[in-house]
Amino acid sequence: MDTFSYLGQGFGVALSPYNLFTALCGTLIGTVVGLLPGLGPINGVALLIPIAFALGLPPESALILLAAVYLGCEYGGRISSILLNIPGEASAVMTTLDGYPLARQGKAGVALSISAWSSFLGGLIATCGVVIFAPLLAKWAVAFGPAEYFVLMVFAIVCLAGMAGNRPMKTAVACCIGLFLSCVGVDSNSGVYRFTFGSLGLADGIQFVVLVLGLFSVSEILVLLERTHRGQKALEASGRMLFSFKEGAFVLATNLRSGALGFVFGILPGAGATLASAVSYMSEKRLAHKDNRFGDGDLRGLAAPETANSASACGSMVPMLTLGVPGSGTTAVMLGALTLYNITPGPLLFQNQPDIVWGLIASLFVANVMLIVMNVPMIKVFTKILAVPYWALVPAIAIITSIGVYAVHATTFDLFLMIIIGVAGYILRKLDFPLSAILLGFILGGLMEQNLRRALSISDGSLSILFASPITWGVWVLIVAMIILPIYRSWRASAKRADGPAVADA
Repeated sequence: MDTFSYLGQGFGVALSPYNLFTALCGTLIGTVVGLLPGLGPINGVALLIPIAFALGLPPESALILLAAVYLGCEYGGRISSILLNIPGEASAVMTTLDGYPLARQGKAGVALSISAWSSFLGGLIATCGVVIFAPLLAKWAVAFGPAEYFVLMVFAIVCLAGMAGNRPMKTAVACCIGLFLSCVGVDSNSGVYRFTFGSLGLADGIQFVVLVLGLFSVSEILVLLERTHRGQKALEASGRMLFSFKEGAFVLATNLRSGALGFVFGILPGAGATLASAVSYMSEKRLAHKDNRFGDGDLRGLAAPETANSASACGSMVPMLTLGVPGSGTTAVMLGALTLYNITPGPLLFQNQPDIVWGLIASLFVANVMLIVMNVPMIKVFTKILAVPYWALVPAIAIITSIGVYAVHATTFDLFLMIIIGVAGYILRKLDFPLSAILLGFILGGLMEQNLRRALSISDGSLSILFASPITWGVWVLIVAMIILPIYRSWRASAKRADGPAVADA
């Protein structure tokens, strides 16, 4: 009963006129940011953090704004994927596989409406999961000490690499790059300068917003400059603008399965919406009959990743709030926003500041309703926005990015550093390294160092404390499993390829 009373208290916060207007602005901004190729939820949230702080928004309103932007970006990312075959963000890549063929078949309106409905259901399923499981995980997390937190963060990094499809080594290397970047600056304990190369600009370390916008916005600008200088026009959303009852019933089972799967991947630290959408798509493809049209315009192939995207976005709030561990790249940015307001995420947050936590959870329900109501009538408007040519889009992204970085410390050093990081990020993208893994490594690096030092100070420098509790042993077992899994998967694939020619010869 306590959970529902706290949820009612949260709705009292979320439904106040000020916070309702904040959520409405966030959903609108997020949708526009998500549909524009080159931005996405990480950039959208990162750009609004200094703005929210400068406007003096109270903590609960700032978090509601950022969460609404996050969910709005997950909605908006599907629009350019369906109409232009250009994913607005990484998690919308799977949407292009069946969304764009549907648009080419003259079913753009149906595709956009059913993707919006799928996103709504995914968010609803996951938010109910947040209400049920977040308090339970918060109570369990009280048992976590510095050693348990350190081992948990090691698990997050290993888990990200182990589930990274056919490139676990590149993901692991990207995480290590992020860990290295987190060491730049003055050591808070000893006062020693680390990896600053004599530059005073690096004495305070690499600023989070600089790294985020450099890795994602600047590198995306360089990618866009590779493409044609003439903009592509969006496909006309002709025919029906809404899906039929029969089509909705056809994908309902897919929505339910993908919503649950997306929530699980959202809770898992480091997994995120990109992995959730890919796994849900492949799972539904395996469950479909042999006469499926996955890849050629199957509604289930559109509904699965869209439901999982939205569910993962809501689910990723659970580890951020209860454990202080980001469940995705975007919640990593939101974790940085919490620190600006001197809010320490973790199990005690539910006890000490319930208005903030439950106001945020209630706002997830509110934002999902706002998005479904707002998105369906605006389908034709979105197609006009997407007709913006690249020669106008690229400078707009560059201006917004530069303002976001300069607003942090008002120094040109950050702008030059952002460009350097962006060029490096572009090269890493061309080499197929996941940039989100670098971001997660950077966020977790500082937390890992702090908790490791605290644990070693408790044990007088003995590493045995990392193996001293049942929780650490359980997590170490999971870490070993996540290391073995990709090795076994690679061995099994090699064995199948080796058996193939032998069977053919026979």
